[in-house]
Amino acid sequence: MAADKQDQRSEQLSAALTDQERFRLLVNAVTDYAIYMLDASGHIASWNAGAERFKGYTAPEVIGRHFSLFYTEEDIARGVPATALQTSERTGKFEAEGWRVRKDGTRFWAHVIIDPIRSPSGALLGFAKVTRDLTERREAQQHLDAAREALFQAQKMEAIGQLTGGVAHDFNNLLTAVLGSLELVQRRIGNDPRIAPLVANAVQAAQRGTTLTQRMLAFARRQNLNPEAVAIPDLVNDMTDLLDRSLGANISIVVRFPAAMGMVLVDRNQLEMAVLNLAVNARDAMPSGGAITIEAREQQLAEANAFALAAGHCAVLSIIDHGEGMDETTLQRATEPFFTTKGVGKGTGLGLSMVHGLAEQSGGRFVLKSRPGEGTTASLWLPVVTGAPSSAHRDSVTDDAAVAVSKPLAILAVDDDALVLMNTAAMLDDRGHRVTMAYSGKEALKILRSGEAFDLLITDQGMPGMTGTELIDTVRTERPDLPIVLATAYDELPVETARGVPRLLKPFMQGQLLEIVKQAVANHKADGGS
Repeated sequence: MAADKQDQRSEQLSAALTDQERFRLLVNAVTDYAIYMLDASGHIASWNAGAERFKGYTAPEVIGRHFSLFYTEEDIARGVPATALQTSERTGKFEAEGWRVRKDGTRFWAHVIIDPIRSPSGALLGFAKVTRDLTERREAQQHLDAAREALFQAQKMEAIGQLTGGVAHDFNNLLTAVLGSLELVQRRIGNDPRIAPLVANAVQAAQRGTTLTQRMLAFARRQNLNPEAVAIPDLVNDMTDLLDRSLGANISIVVRFPAAMGMVLVDRNQLEMAVLNLAVNARDAMPSGGAITIEAREQQLAEANAFALAAGHCAVLSIIDHGEGMDETTLQRATEPFFTTKGVGKGTGLGLSMVHGLAEQSGGRFVLKSRPGEGTTASLWLPVVTGAPSSAHRDSVTDDAAVAVSKPLAILAVDDDALVLMNTAAMLDDRGHRVTMAYSGKEALKILRSGEAFDLLITDQGMPGMTGTELIDTVRTERPDLPIVLATAYDELPVETARGVPRLLKPFMQGQLLEIVKQAVANHKADGGS
């Protein structure tokens, strides 16, 4: 009987040892998790293969050492290891994510769970600790967050651009009416000392408004550009005197260009304005003075690049200062229209947005890099061209256009804005032309199809129902002998329709209107029109 009981106890012990061995084999086989035991004071009592794999220590190297070995110096100084054990003992579990340190000193992002181990009586025996390496997942999430932020920023800027372009278009129409009317008033009041200065002041204010709208259209990538092949070193060197006068005596300019550099296709005047704007911003960032560096280089872009530009050579024009710099929040908003850090009355907030729009509309990118106290680098990336572009259409005034119109013309003027239309008619009527007004493309076609004879059609572009270019396409089919002028503030026009059609940029003065009328009539005659 006693022998049977002894055999039974031996079998139970053997089974228990087998279960322990199986558990040990199971834990040691796990390689994606670090699973190990701590004694009640936090010293390592066991070590599995997973812990060795991503922490780098073998079991003999760590058993008996305190588990704070894996924490960063910052966490040790803040007492994080002790807090983790205290929390686990008090609440029954500790869970957190944070940086941990491998044997070779590198860091990894870990998810940690610490559970207390207690005896049947409730006494604390130690802790079970499970750690998972989440570095790759965290990096992937950061990349995803960055991509989402970039998409959000792009969508926000696109929405702001659409809003800005719409506001600029409407404001341009108002300025067209204001400037045209003021010009007619100036002609009719003569030199009345009580009124003339007031009208002149109003004209100057409206012209400043025109500058604002042009910058808004530049940001929205809707300004009218006249691109040409430009050598950046020559352009900057030609601006030296202007920059010296604009920046002041306490600012020095350092220019660095390579011996040879490709040309870029860009509007020369707009690029000059961009360089001046960036240089003035750099000066303002250095109130005590300093040096501004203007440099350029060529950069080869691969098919896949951070700017999503076409592969090939780019010219990078940079304006560098060592001034106050910008923090990350300011940097992200710097190119938004009307955002400025210069205070009320010291800036419109449109300078950088104009540069951004110019770069985008020219097929390039505008890149800002800045850190507080370290200065700012503003760079324009523009595609390099192999030669000067051929003219896509004739917008310049021909020799024949220099000849004044010898007789009054019958002109059909089309615009959906009543203020602009009445103002255009008034400026033409002031010089003896007979003007018929139409408030839409459909109304204009109805008038033309009635058989009434006209010497010229002047049409707005942005009209509901039928745009100016759509009207032009129809008129060219039905009345190919009729000269046409397109009035617009936008540059986004169908190439085929825009070819050969003189463009009148809004807002315009009477002189500009009359000049474009001459140009349209002369070009039509030069092309064989009646």
